[in-house]
Amino acid sequence: MIEQYGIQGIAPWHRSSVCDGASKRIERSASGIAETYPAQYWPGDDPCDHLEFALKYDGADLALLAKILPAIGAESIARWVQATPQGKYTRRIWYLFELLTGQRLPLADMTAGNYVDLLERDDYFVLDTPTQVRRQRINDNLLGDGYFCPVVRRTAAITAFIGRDLSARSREIMSGHSPELLRRAMGYLYTKETKSSFEIEHIKPDASRTERFVALLHVATHDDLCETPRLVEAQNQIVDPRFREAGYRTDQNYVGETVHYGNERIHYVCPGPELVGSLMSGVFASHRRMETAGVHPVLHAALVGYGFVFVHPFGDGNGRIHRLLIHNILTRRGFVPSGMVFPVSAVMLKRPAEYDASLEAFSRPILRLADYDLDDSGQMTVRNGGVLAPLYRYPDMTAQVEALFAFIEQTVETEIAEELSFLASYDRTKRAMQEAVDLPDRDLDLFIRLCLQNQGKLSKAKRESTFRALRDDEIAQLERCVSEGYGASGSGEPAKR
Repeated sequence: MIEQYGIQGIAPWHRSSVCDGASKRIERSASGIAETYPAQYWPGDDPCDHLEFALKYDGADLALLAKILPAIGAESIARWVQATPQGKYTRRIWYLFELLTGQRLPLADMTAGNYVDLLERDDYFVLDTPTQVRRQRINDNLLGDGYFCPVVRRTAAITAFIGRDLSARSREIMSGHSPELLRRAMGYLYTKETKSSFEIEHIKPDASRTERFVALLHVATHDDLCETPRLVEAQNQIVDPRFREAGYRTDQNYVGETVHYGNERIHYVCPGPELVGSLMSGVFASHRRMETAGVHPVLHAALVGYGFVFVHPFGDGNGRIHRLLIHNILTRRGFVPSGMVFPVSAVMLKRPAEYDASLEAFSRPILRLADYDLDDSGQMTVRNGGVLAPLYRYPDMTAQVEALFAFIEQTVETEIAEELSFLASYDRTKRAMQEAVDLPDRDLDLFIRLCLQNQGKLSKAKRESTFRALRDDEIAQLERCVSEGYGASGSGEPAKR
């Protein structure tokens, strides 16, 4: 159908074909799965029969369906539906045609028959409490609506992540520490998340912008930010005052970098300004659907957070708000322990290739299809916005969900666990040092920090300049306390604070 109707779009991840004399076989590659069926599987010559075959064996690629369905035409689809109105796939195609095209087929509502799920639960993550649509007797279990509807395949990786229950694991790690230690850890993690989120974009915020972002993270633990005024307010707080905006952008935006003077390397062509309002309405509607239906919090956070950054509704600050929305949903949905923030941005910063890959899984196919011009002033003109529109509205976001789960797993098992362990070691070390030498708190803190930065030993220069009042045996005893408190090397990454 893609070839027959000259459809421009992203190649489907699963492709089926029928060959004479062939046996059924599956070939897997980096580009997806190719499945071959013997001749008896041939669906017939009607395009709608091929459409049913595709839904049955290749899954629901909404972005392609949004192009193929109008290409087949309302008249042909209506005639095909009338021939077998009770069929499961017939009703699905009928419903999807009206949802994706906004055009009502000249067919009477169904009055009998069981309700059937729109997407198969074994193949996709869907709403557990779907909306019953009487017209086609369909259970609409999609994660979004006609303006924005992401799809997530039920992969082995996502299923395994869910089975690990990372939320319970984070609570288990925290349960072994005192409330006072947890309070100190939270204070540091909020600052760490803020600095990492800015550093991903190679920005060094001043103290005022850092404080404003930390304040936003605290607000995000309880307020719903998925409203236009709240997002505009957030954008105004985190960007340079000169680039504050009163609403969504009204120009064609893109993500790129200057290679050399007069030459831009484009990484992503954003939706045209005429699409931004409806796309953001769709993101908000999807958010409300998933929150009401109790979709897994990490799926929810990935679809809204990445969905937002793919729309790119502002001229500046989109990446930081994208990561802020991830925190907003994880905390409000109770996935994160009360008062805590997961420093997910710190992990993204440590794993830039994987973070970039999660963004490029969406942006690269669009970039390959986009037909655009860039003038000397950096203004972009996109000539085929209509071709790109379904790709923005109906993305397969399986890759983004898998990536966010991986980032959160490292956040829980490494970032949080190491910070709590560091603070516990710090407290033990300090108590031992106080018993050895009666030093002021500030001097003890400084001694620990200097040792951790120098493989567990105090440098000769610091002995003479800062701790010259101490005897050699006292310094040796304090160094031993640090070494025993933090292991043989007496070093630790959190000392970089």
